[in-house]
Amino acid sequence: MKTAHFSTQIEILLIKPGNQKHLYGELSAFNLTALEPPLWLAITAGYLRNIGIKVEVLDAEIEDLTYEKAALKVAELSPLLCVVMVSGSNPSASTMNMSGAAEVVSFIRRYAPGVYTAFSGLHPSALPLMTMEQEDADFVIQGEGFRTVPQLIEALKAGGRPEGIPGLWYREDGNIVHATYPDLLENLDAIPMPAWDLLPMKKYRAHNWHCFDNIDERAPYAVLYTSLGCPFKCSFCCINALFGKNCIRYRSIKSVIDEIDFLVHTYGIRNLKLIDEMFGMNEKRVIPICDAMIERGYDLNIWAYARVNTVTPAMLEKMKLAGINWLAYGFESGNRRVIQDVSKGFKIERVMDVVKMTRDQEISICANFILGLPEDDYESMNDTLSMMLEINAEWANIYCAMAYPGSELYEIAKKEEWPLPESWQAYSQYAPNSKPLPTRFLSSGQVLSFRDYAFDVYYKSPRYLRLIRDRFGDKTMAHIQQMSMKKLVRDNYEI
Repeated sequence: MKTAHFSTQIEILLIKPGNQKHLYGELSAFNLTALEPPLWLAITAGYLRNIGIKVEVLDAEIEDLTYEKAALKVAELSPLLCVVMVSGSNPSASTMNMSGAAEVVSFIRRYAPGVYTAFSGLHPSALPLMTMEQEDADFVIQGEGFRTVPQLIEALKAGGRPEGIPGLWYREDGNIVHATYPDLLENLDAIPMPAWDLLPMKKYRAHNWHCFDNIDERAPYAVLYTSLGCPFKCSFCCINALFGKNCIRYRSIKSVIDEIDFLVHTYGIRNLKLIDEMFGMNEKRVIPICDAMIERGYDLNIWAYARVNTVTPAMLEKMKLAGINWLAYGFESGNRRVIQDVSKGFKIERVMDVVKMTRDQEISICANFILGLPEDDYESMNDTLSMMLEINAEWANIYCAMAYPGSELYEIAKKEEWPLPESWQAYSQYAPNSKPLPTRFLSSGQVLSFRDYAFDVYYKSPRYLRLIRDRFGDKTMAHIQQMSMKKLVRDNYEI
């Protein structure tokens, strides 16, 4: 065991590693992507501080620190425990950040060998054994960490072995000690306000599309959740790997509004993301939250996730009045066979009705599509491209299917021995070495090539550009045209 530190020192340092250039390629230089506050760092820090643990946070991404410089900062602060949180702005971002997280830990080993290290987040929770086998950290924290981390801190302070701690994986006598998921906190209001004061809140910015109404005003920016988890079981989604089961838990409306009040009045937040995996799901919950926001008269520009088979006209009307100007829908595919195969759970025939309902309230649409799902061939991917062009959403995220650890699709790919990316970084949609999942009919390279072709067709579409000019003006249209001139660097379309 390592030597315990003095009680006056930082007990735990939470780090978010990051390298926009590695993950987003040339897009990082064009500032398209959001720089999002690391919510799980802030939540965890707030929780630990509330129970008396001395905690600091380091967002290495926003501070533009290399992996080595982040480790040197750890050596300077000399905490008892450093937890590297493997996360991102959406569930799919955790795995692609694992490579950077591992490098940070390796540098910490070099510059601060007396500091205990741990991985936490969605990816380590999905693959705790592999993470322990392949990486240098002392521990893997599986699950949310609220029950695990305080017990680990106490064990390390006492200089004893961290035995019997739910959610904690570690090594003992050369063997890996396995853990089980800890029980979830059922009352989310027991989690205090995130420790926003420990983050450089002025440095964060929203997605470019989120601010199409004022493309130069993307900061300040904040994110918050009103619920954790998702009850649905889409085969390509890994969100519930952090929780150990399919479930959803809700915060009280008062707790949500109190946090919005704090963000608005303390940091001047206008651009806000509701990070819930599925906010627009239950009318009986959505409408009271919206009513509370309407009552306070916020001038907010919010985006949130919704679902084709759960939104209602009444819900959409209230959302718009509350400042929810964007809804992100997972349309995924324009082919019925492909949709049914991934258990998406809605009828394609309903898509255009939902698009009309949303547009009737003047809510802009962020349309999410996935090319290269297991049943995709060229015909079905062209069906999806046709749907994209028919919807003509104000923004379209066009993804390749990836078998993210923690998803059913990952388990299927392992069982069927489908080729997976050789590195965690290759799970990034925009990296040069990006390697999507092959389908039953197409190679990985064919899927990737079609995705980039579809992106080019969509964002150069005259109908789309007219929509952007008419809704947001010439400046935003020029921004899109400049964006569409950028070509992603790809190592090989032949994989």
